[in-house]
Amino acid sequence: MHKALYYRVKGEFELSAQIVVRVFAKVADAYKLDKKCKRNFRQHGSIAYDSRILNWYQAKGEVTITTVDGRERISYLSDERARRLLLSQQGETDLILRDGAYYLNTTVNAHEPPVSEPTGWLGVDMGIVNISVDSEGNVYSGALVKSIRHRHNRLRAKLQSKGTRAAKRLLVRRKGKEARFGSHQNHVISKRIVQTAKALSYGIAVEELGGISKRATVAKRQRRTLHSWSFFQLRAFIEYKARLSGVAVKAVDPRNTSRTCPECGSIDKANRKSQSQFLCVQCAYAAFADHNAAVNISRAACKPAILLETSASPLTAQSKVLGQGPCL
Repeated sequence: MHKALYYRVKGEFELSAQIVVRVFAKVADAYKLDKKCKRNFRQHGSIAYDSRILNWYQAKGEVTITTVDGRERISYLSDERARRLLLSQQGETDLILRDGAYYLNTTVNAHEPPVSEPTGWLGVDMGIVNISVDSEGNVYSGALVKSIRHRHNRLRAKLQSKGTRAAKRLLVRRKGKEARFGSHQNHVISKRIVQTAKALSYGIAVEELGGISKRATVAKRQRRTLHSWSFFQLRAFIEYKARLSGVAVKAVDPRNTSRTCPECGSIDKANRKSQSQFLCVQCAYAAFADHNAAVNISRAACKPAILLETSASPLTAQSKVLGQGPCL
């Protein structure tokens, strides 16, 4: 591409040499996954700049950017946390136009402490009714997020059916509000999960749920809820926060975690009496269903083990069988 089009693009659009190189890189990256599918680029799509095109001057709160009109010096706004992170800025910077405002997304170097050897695993079960439940019994309810999403859906439908200019302006102002609220909730939940695991010197065991939105079969009225479930984002937040805290993360197979009895090992669909209730049909063990699944996820992260402490108290022995204690 560079040999065939470099001089033509540089002359026709009056771009600097390095910007032409970055244009070719963006097109090439877009075709790496599938060369047979034609890519269409938006007129105001993001642009990746390297250090030859964009330089940061953190002390002055400015950047210099190469444009078609020469080098421009432009001020930027950021909070205190972003200014601290920018001290270790390295690599490319993306220029983004969003809702009429320009943003710079850049990469920084963050210190990752060595991952400590976990003494056990904190199982994390993800769901819709409860966003997350861990094996220590902490429940992070999804009722607030669900109600907010339903309220936004009703308001959007009402404004779209109205169709007036005022209604359209309100739709524009509310754009992204629901997504930002969901992201905030996932940040709060993931932070607490990592803090819990770190305090216990545990690793975090999460379900491998890739493609679940395509595999799961739900009633028509539940499809919107399923496809707006941001479990992938929550897992991504857990993983990067865990890396920054030196906490190990392991993905486990989620099959039968909600149907397995931790007491007798019975696996039966009938064990799940309802969304919230687990009752083993073999030994009559009863538990909160999501917590029971989190315990099974915790156990699945542990290697097969035998209890070595035969003189342990019943309470200690039970906590180890349920996977809440160390993996022996």
